[in-house]
Amino acid sequence: MLARSLASLVTLFLSLSALPGLALPSINDSRVSDPCATIAGQKWAAPSDVRACFTSFRVDPVEKANILTASTRILDFHTSTNYQIRAPQPFTADVHEDIIRDLQRINETEYENDLDLHIDISRSFKKLNDGHVVYINYCYDGLYSNFIPLPLVHLTDKLGFQHVHIAPEAFGVTKAEFHDQIDFWQNALPGDLKGNLESLNGAKVLLIDGKLPYVAVDENAAITGSFQGLGTRQNSFFSSYSRAAGGWTYVLGQFASQSLPLSDYVELTILREGKVLPETFTVPFRSRISTSAVAWTDSASFRAKNCKATAGTNGVDYYASSPPNTTVQDSTARAQQQPKISPDDLRKHPLNVILDATPPSDITLPPELVPASPPLGGSYSVAQFYYLNETQTGVLALGSFSAASFADLQTNLLVGLQNLKAAGAKQLIVDVTNNGGGFICVAHWLHRIITGAKSTTEPQAGLYTEARDQPLARAITAAIANGADPEFQLLYNPTNWAFGNNSLFPEKYDWLKDPVRKVINDHEDFFSQKLGQECQPFSIDPPAEALFDPKKTVVVSNGRCASSCSLFSITMNKLEGTKAVVFGGRNTVKQQYCGTVGGQSTNFATINSEIKSAKLKGHSLSPPDFLTNSVVGITWRLGFGIWNPEQPEEWEDHPANVHLDLTKENVNNPLAIWNDVIKAVF
Repeated sequence: MLARSLASLVTLFLSLSALPGLALPSINDSRVSDPCATIAGQKWAAPSDVRACFTSFRVDPVEKANILTASTRILDFHTSTNYQIRAPQPFTADVHEDIIRDLQRINETEYENDLDLHIDISRSFKKLNDGHVVYINYCYDGLYSNFIPLPLVHLTDKLGFQHVHIAPEAFGVTKAEFHDQIDFWQNALPGDLKGNLESLNGAKVLLIDGKLPYVAVDENAAITGSFQGLGTRQNSFFSSYSRAAGGWTYVLGQFASQSLPLSDYVELTILREGKVLPETFTVPFRSRISTSAVAWTDSASFRAKNCKATAGTNGVDYYASSPPNTTVQDSTARAQQQPKISPDDLRKHPLNVILDATPPSDITLPPELVPASPPLGGSYSVAQFYYLNETQTGVLALGSFSAASFADLQTNLLVGLQNLKAAGAKQLIVDVTNNGGGFICVAHWLHRIITGAKSTTEPQAGLYTEARDQPLARAITAAIANGADPEFQLLYNPTNWAFGNNSLFPEKYDWLKDPVRKVINDHEDFFSQKLGQECQPFSIDPPAEALFDPKKTVVVSNGRCASSCSLFSITMNKLEGTKAVVFGGRNTVKQQYCGTVGGQSTNFATINSEIKSAKLKGHSLSPPDFLTNSVVGITWRLGFGIWNPEQPEEWEDHPANVHLDLTKENVNNPLAIWNDVIKAVF
């Protein structure tokens, strides 16, 4: 009986497959059983199909142990490991993560699949709310990004009430960036909305998945990481703008853009403009493959080509018998919130920059939102200069403290500011919206040339710092003192650093030999002596006189100003009296004008290169090379406070002097925001 039934099924299958125009999967078709083959070669996919691939891999116990050991041991070099167990006020409620204990918990936890393991590691790091210290695995993070065509904004109406809205420019952004998916989304809408995606522009959002919008905002803020301040993490939910190397870009926000394909759809209840009744509908997410993904055909090739360590994962021994290829950037570059910069500048100039699994946006800001005034001479890459003639205001739109060339960025910042002054500018706006940091010495340089030569800029225009002084770091400096770095290539080489009085360390000085003991959150810890500035004398001579009065200078952003952007903003605000303006955000939540201060950031690959080059890979505390396509970032030097030199500036309050509301007239419009800043401040 069973044999006859099976035979009938086979006969039916063969007869159906013979019908013209009907293509059924072959019994041997790998796509039937291999979920990674299903999405192979596809630019766009359903998030459920991508997840099916990602969750098809069981946890490899060898890889799991490798990831946890490497991640735990590299944290010996992270300055804030013990501080972050319970941060001081005002961030005690925001940062209270014992990452070492969490990694131990993960080691003892069983997971259904490798994606679940990855999410637990990633979100444990994100609980630190520190964009410098993150865990990223390119097997999953950003390989496919999830999108919906409805970026959101947070607007204040004329009566002062705040509401969440679909961005007024949502359809234009979608049509330009997702032109190959717009018909899919148009047809996915129900009833009268079908084909009328544009009619959703500006609609008030009443519910997200059946919850009040602010519930969804706060749920995202709880897991997004990157910034200590709650207000800044809330603001990341919404769309915004940024100045990138190639032009003005549109940042979708974390509601409309996700670095993992975890959501299939969202249900919205909205009130369209001109309507009296709310409407409820669902919008499907679509997953788009990254340009960095390496093509595969099945699960085995997917894993081999995208999930294993690459040439840039684990650093190099600079003194190996076969010279390393120093033009290969470490894997961290994909996650750094800055433009691509030359390997030579990466080696020569210290960085302070946050990492994000979602790469910097390359979505073009709609033309009607781009400042119409032509930028002045000196405009270069991320730095653009505008003169607002009617108010005698100069604007520096600065999307990063890094560019392709350190020297060119430094020179053009000076030329552009001089051109603004020559044009008649009496006051200055520095717009650092979504600035994730960059070259530390560019931050010091900008502070110095704006405010002139004075005690707050010479010889130190930044923060005094300390490095962690754990045994393996101590072994590296001892090896260098004994001649391990004859070509002065290593980060720990004393010739890179200075005493607290700003005089340079001598060659072969073992500057970690005598660690400074501290007790932080009941944990014994050890740090270096205080380190002075490393930027002056600058490579070009700055003008002696101030280019602008710092009290007639304003630093403006959506709060997402981190790393070297924080170093610049804090020193300008606290030392020079420059006002800080944050736009957007809830009126009931304190808005921080910057966050994730750090002092100098680095990463696993760089520290591993130090260990290898100092011939210490056999040290008992050395982290193993990653087997996976992984990145861990850390804060390597921690900056100490301006007003409280014994406290890291990371944990100081940085409240905005002015909180500027976003309205439908100025949202995501840089020029309109600048004009509103002029009215509010000057």
